Amino acid sequence: MQKTLKLKSPGNEQYALAVPPELSRLDKPFNGSICAADGSEFDIADNIISVIGTAPDDMSMAQSTNHWSLTAEAYENLWRKRSIGILSGDEYSLADEAALLNDWMKPREGEWFLDVGCSTGFYARSLVEREPRCSVVALDFSLPMLAKAREQGASHGAGMYLVRADARQMPFYTGTFDGIVSGGTLNELTDPQRVLHECRRVITKKGRFFIMHLLRADTWYGKLLQQGSGIGGIHFWTADESDEMFTRAGFRMLKRETKGIVCFTLLEPTV
Repeated sequence: MQKTLKLKSPGNEQYALAVPPELSRLDKPFNGSICAADGSEFDIADNIISVIGTAPDDMSMAQSTNHWSLTAEAYENLWRKRSIGILSGDEYSLADEAALLNDWMKPREGEWFLDVGCSTGFYARSLVEREPRCSVVALDFSLPMLAKAREQGASHGAGMYLVRADARQMPFYTGTFDGIVSGGTLNELTDPQRVLHECRRVITKKGRFFIMHLLRADTWYGKLLQQGSGIGGIHFWTADESDEMFTRAGFRMLKRETKGIVCFTLLEPTV
């Protein structure tokens, strides 16, 4: 059973928004609103808590496509299921990825986890399926993706909170989460450094951060393909450049595993 989630009111963080555990029961639709003591009110539609009025106006082309219902429908079953194998040239399934995630994160009873840029909630579900007694929040700003995350969570019996918000200004208090996970989101962000700093703010001092992202290709044809992707707002870095971003945000690397241009990294706060 999930614990009560506390969000900070965007207008005044002194006022907490208490989100009852019932909202994490994705097999039971919940609609309504929550209200802070300062009068701030936020809608809840089909268990999705919206702490942002509209999508950010500086989205890249890649981010914009995440707001399409067709993208949400196809994302996990058609693309995500095969993406690592395609990008690495190796056989690697979602089950393999979930096993690595849980082996490195080791979710425990009573801990809080955040899935940043959750898309359809694969990482969030994987944590809950491994340890049902932990509490998980899945955050994205795409309603179609969160709606699909709710559908998938309900069908798998995985309880989690669904929060629609901007990862550059997350509605969580400092040190809320014991662990953060993020799969494939970093490359699509318009301001990845700011999001990484927010991740450092909301994680505990002894927390762990599992992130999967794509590295810059070192073959001529890979570079050509990635150059075309850059037009759509997808960015790539070398492993050293990635580590520099992580260091600036207050993290250090504990583990890394690469499969072609696919990079899995486990981080921890430096202070």
